[in-house]
Amino acid sequence: MEDYNKIIESLSVRFLNAKNIHVVNPFSVQNHYDVENYLFLLHNGEITYGKEKIAVSKGDMLFVPGGKMLSLSFGLEAEKHKINNEEFISNREKYFEPNKEIAEIGKKENSFSYITFESKVYDTINFFASLDIPPFIIDDNPTLARLIKEIVVEDLSNGYGRHRMMHIKTEQVIIEIVRYIIKKGLFIEQLATKSTYFKDPRLIDIFDYIKKYLGGDLSNKVLANVANVSEDYVGQYFKMLTGINPQDYIEYQRMERAVHLLRTSKKSIREIGSEVGYKDTAYFCRRFKMMFGISAGKMRRRDAATA
Repeated sequence: MEDYNKIIESLSVRFLNAKNIHVVNPFSVQNHYDVENYLFLLHNGEITYGKEKIAVSKGDMLFVPGGKMLSLSFGLEAEKHKINNEEFISNREKYFEPNKEIAEIGKKENSFSYITFESKVYDTINFFASLDIPPFIIDDNPTLARLIKEIVVEDLSNGYGRHRMMHIKTEQVIIEIVRYIIKKGLFIEQLATKSTYFKDPRLIDIFDYIKKYLGGDLSNKVLANVANVSEDYVGQYFKMLTGINPQDYIEYQRMERAVHLLRTSKKSIREIGSEVGYKDTAYFCRRFKMMFGISAGKMRRRDAATA
């Protein structure tokens, strides 16, 4: 129990987005992928996910950890219109109609609310991504459902202190998700494993160094010096504790940062690629497209259009 408390206390939280959505054209996206954590609350209609087309019940929530590719379907008879992630991101307005009226939340057919957020251990490690857990349904949790609605209302209200309120409520959301995982006995092995490596000082030093020098030289030789282990051992050491090799982790962090910059800055794609460690812009663009199924330019235009 104490280890769980320490993990929760170590989490830094950043609210990213909140929307209430009316599905105007049902569809199924076969390779949905994003670096952000998504929490959907179904009001009316239908949401299914995964190869098995698991259905979310009305009033329940679907949690999708960042970095997980999966099939997602929205609306009745969604399987009749299958699209890929690029089509969805490029033409989001064809499928989703954002609701901007507080009084209409949950009233329309085929509607849901969602929030996206970031949660990191020691402001460094992506918590839910590090657990490597699949998307899952959260049922019978009125507290969490209420928090999602309150965050959406705050976002629509433009009231004083709304950003602070959304941040506070998002922190509560994350605690409720962790409580639900523990209460239901979900992913306990992953939590136990990660609570061990979260306390390893050499690994934390590596994570901190990667975050600080994301655009610089992050070869295994450099990481070995940071952790004071041999270059031959550092990759094995990192993977033994985290389940992923260091260079794959670094690329994920670089691409996550690139998405953030595309969504929040006016820097050119060349500048963003260079800032996150890719001196060759063409190579950066190829890797970005390979990871997200969409070009960096289209990612930026999509976010500018739906802001």
